[in-house]
Amino acid sequence: MLVNYVDRVNLSVSQHALHDEFGITTVTFGWLLGAYSWTYALLQLPMGVLLDRFGVRVIGRISTFLWSLASFGAAVSPGVPIFFAARLLLGVGEAPTFPANAKAIGYWFPVKERSLATAVFDAAAKFAPALGVPVVGILMVRFGWRISFAATGLLSLCYFGLFYRFYRNPSEDRLLSDRERILIRDGGAQPEGGRRGEGGASLSYLIRQRKVIGLAIGFASYNYTFYLLLNWLPSYLSSTMHVDLLHSAFYTSVPWLIATMTDLLVGGWLVDALVQRGWNPVRVRQVVLIGGTAFGMGILGAAYATTTTAALFWISMSIGGLSAAAPVGWSIPSLIAPRESVGSVGGILNFACQISGICAPIVTGYVVHETRSFALAFGVAAIFLAIGIASYIVLLGNMEPVAEPL
Repeated sequence: MLVNYVDRVNLSVSQHALHDEFGITTVTFGWLLGAYSWTYALLQLPMGVLLDRFGVRVIGRISTFLWSLASFGAAVSPGVPIFFAARLLLGVGEAPTFPANAKAIGYWFPVKERSLATAVFDAAAKFAPALGVPVVGILMVRFGWRISFAATGLLSLCYFGLFYRFYRNPSEDRLLSDRERILIRDGGAQPEGGRRGEGGASLSYLIRQRKVIGLAIGFASYNYTFYLLLNWLPSYLSSTMHVDLLHSAFYTSVPWLIATMTDLLVGGWLVDALVQRGWNPVRVRQVVLIGGTAFGMGILGAAYATTTTAALFWISMSIGGLSAAAPVGWSIPSLIAPRESVGSVGGILNFACQISGICAPIVTGYVVHETRSFALAFGVAAIFLAIGIASYIVLLGNMEPVAEPL
């Protein structure tokens, strides 16, 4: 996830470089930012089915290799069309990431340990911009934008080798002891299924389930704000707060570092600790999920901030709250999905998220272009978060498992 998101955010700091190279406008940059989300979203539903049929190991190897090629493709692009195509390929390669992680967590961890396990991979999505934006910014300033994209491609290729060598499901891992297997099984981990290629509940069945719909709408609202900040935060600091490129890259890391901590400590460690101490697991997850999303509405404060310090405070509150809620949201597919359907539920969830991922950078680009301000763009995000909170309460409700299809 760390490598995956470094590949995504390398574009966010390259607006001025691409303007100088290709003459792109703010609107064009918004379309480039959203390009990989098109293929990413389009493949979520079929990718969930493929994961349930062929497994994390096979699909993960193919996807990691493809997203490595995409970064190298962007580095050698002669113009906007090829660059756009490289971003589309990046979406293809990265499409299985979240549902594959949710499926792997379901296999490997007992229910009482699942929130922290989920928080580890989800927090990496927040730590990536905290680490990646400054590093990519330095590479871009010193060596140019093509070298920065080539560097992320090389990093991805190294990860491909590690994943190919090390990832196994529990049933395939020869180093797993019998005691560990019993702990995983008796702790409520998702069974791996009796036969290769055996599928779970159909997509048509799952998308009609109220809990799945509520989770999808709620998490889509989180993802809208997440992608707005992931893609536009450096430009916001540069254009609104008049911070130069290098300093905006470093300032961008502040909210993401806070997001990493709240993700791990609140959404991960605290949730698991309270559940293991006997607190009602549904109530704990509901409070963190809904409360964190409510904190996300702090993005409204950034709409009226007049100093860099104030802007960073409100943005940190927003992304920090949303990040605390995120691992709870990503642990829910493995809690509510029917047998051998976690990948499919994760695919539905991420499909809804990526519709937001497509819209957030494009809508923001148009709004900023027309109003010369980020205030209205932040207001749109806050309204969507309010809708998401209502969906969690009314539709998702208590997080009982969805009934097995007849």
